[in-house]
Amino acid sequence: MAPNSVAVTMEKPDNFSLLEINGSDPSAFPDKRKSISPKQFSWFLLLKAHRVVSCLSWLVSSVKKRIAFSAKNINEEEDPKSRGKQMYRFIKACLVISIIALSIEIVAHYKKWNLDLINRPSWEVYGLVEWSYMAWLSFRSDYIAPLVISLSRFCTVLFLIQSLDRLVLCLGCFWIKFKKIEPKLKDESIDLEDPSSFPMVLVQIPMCNEREVYEQSIGAASQLDWPKDRILIQVLDDSDDPNLQLLIKEEVSVWAEKGVNIIYRHRLIRTGYKAGNLKSAMTCDYVKDYEFVTIFDADFTPNPDFLKKTVPHFKGNPELGLVQARWSFVNKDENLLTRLQNINLCFHFEVEQQVNGVFLNFFGFNGTAGVWRIKALEESGGWLERTTVEDMDIAVRAHLNGWKFIYLNDVEVTCELPESYEAYKKQQHRWHSGPMQLFRLCLPSIIKSKISVGKKANLIFLFFLLRKLILPFYSFTLFCIILPLTMFIPEAELPLWIICYVPIFISLLNILPSPKSFPFLVPYLLFENTMSITKFNAMISGLFQFGSAYEWVVTKKTGRSSESDLLAFAEKEEKLHRRNSESGLELLSKLKEQETNLVGQETVKKSLGGVMRPKNKKKTNMVFKKELGLAFLLLTAAARSFLSAHGLHFYFLLFQGLSFLVVGLDLIGEQIS
Repeated sequence: MAPNSVAVTMEKPDNFSLLEINGSDPSAFPDKRKSISPKQFSWFLLLKAHRVVSCLSWLVSSVKKRIAFSAKNINEEEDPKSRGKQMYRFIKACLVISIIALSIEIVAHYKKWNLDLINRPSWEVYGLVEWSYMAWLSFRSDYIAPLVISLSRFCTVLFLIQSLDRLVLCLGCFWIKFKKIEPKLKDESIDLEDPSSFPMVLVQIPMCNEREVYEQSIGAASQLDWPKDRILIQVLDDSDDPNLQLLIKEEVSVWAEKGVNIIYRHRLIRTGYKAGNLKSAMTCDYVKDYEFVTIFDADFTPNPDFLKKTVPHFKGNPELGLVQARWSFVNKDENLLTRLQNINLCFHFEVEQQVNGVFLNFFGFNGTAGVWRIKALEESGGWLERTTVEDMDIAVRAHLNGWKFIYLNDVEVTCELPESYEAYKKQQHRWHSGPMQLFRLCLPSIIKSKISVGKKANLIFLFFLLRKLILPFYSFTLFCIILPLTMFIPEAELPLWIICYVPIFISLLNILPSPKSFPFLVPYLLFENTMSITKFNAMISGLFQFGSAYEWVVTKKTGRSSESDLLAFAEKEEKLHRRNSESGLELLSKLKEQETNLVGQETVKKSLGGVMRPKNKKKTNMVFKKELGLAFLLLTAAARSFLSAHGLHFYFLLFQGLSFLVVGLDLIGEQIS
């Protein structure tokens, strides 16, 4: 016998009302063997919705806590005006619009409204929400859809052109491998028995507050296999820490006592960043005695035979201005972030640099691990401080003056990859804003230059526009803005081959130079789209000369060394620890004296009521608001796609939104406690 009343309760009665069913009608209690009733299905959906809301509320509260905690520890030196506020406001506007549209679509879905509602007479429309939905459909089809369709088609064309460029580069690399094309010496190699036949080489190591890596870079340069009287090492220190300056001076003196021709140089007026440092070093009187100059950043450790593998290419080749070596990375397997960076840089060196070097004799100088003919530098105008990509600047000007470049893929110099997302993001901002600054400055010179029309077209359309401007523009606009918006505008829905098949194919091409990275194909594809916001913002900043375009932040180093490096420097480190000379004691006393003075100054400042910055400031993970905004935009679009059962569109938006969320909360790369 059925009961007269049934009470249904939930786990949290505060959020749900008590439902009571009265009566003895057996139809109200169908047999269990029959299909579930609409009311039961509604309760089932309500339970699922409750779980989803609980998860979202937990996620939102976690994000709020993270943002609040990060705001307390934000770097005081950052200028808030240069952090892309307009971009963040644009993303927030898109997010708000998408949430409103999703709310209306959810109501329409459960009300079972269809697209024919727009054709109904106005007197048949009941309710404000239904009228709003009808107005939205009309406005969407008449005004928004045509604009989004046009923009998506334009971005699709750019996407296909850039994909074709990648394919051509890969085919060129395959051809080089198949034909075994490589740079060959035009003249006999240097006579190793006659030291006087070795040309004079200047080695420059620019650095700025590189406490973690200065020892290994100075040590590696000091052990280059080259006659001592034919080489000079300049340690160009721009550090603003007096203690670090003393440490670097001591390291230089250690190698000088061993017979290495090495000098320490520090600028009193530190302007122009790295370009200003190199420009100042080239003004020394003794530079005129040298024929070549090689540059190593502070985290680069060349092998002893580096000069013997690069400098001989200049012999018998007076038109050659630059020999560039390849980078290799000691920490490429440190975490997921370094693995994904390694994919990009392997493609850059293995494919882009090698193909351009073989077929065009031109490529962008990488700023380090290269040997320049000093005459080429001087005739091209030397180092200029007008952009943050001084290496690309001098390469373009040298190319316009007719100098040729050679890339050596088999000569590697080890270095480090940024292990935290914050450091990587700042590096990518500089790498993508600088080329746009340079393009604005160099365009008139390129047009007026005497190089061939083909080389001019390559510089303007391929080197600058396609690879530096179009790539970040379409990747951000198409996959981060248009794609989520098309979930609310079915008329402009993108086909599967645009969001799935072609990107996977291009990602496969990018991974070919590093075959061990194939398991990271999907994370690489998602991460590249995630980085598009940083690259797009940097490109816009450089193109329109926003304040952040001239921002230069030294990439954080960890001082990691490969196993061979550790073995090579083991003997040196042991001797340095045992060393107890008078100069060492003098250095120690200076450091202690400066620390004592610093403590005394802080004590006085505290006694006078000043605010004293803590000595050991606790570092925390950052929160990146633009990435978080895009994460919620994509997840909102994924919810709309789920209602329409879009399949692959839903999964792409879901995982892309989650990747933005992971990056926005700084959960990728090095974790800082």
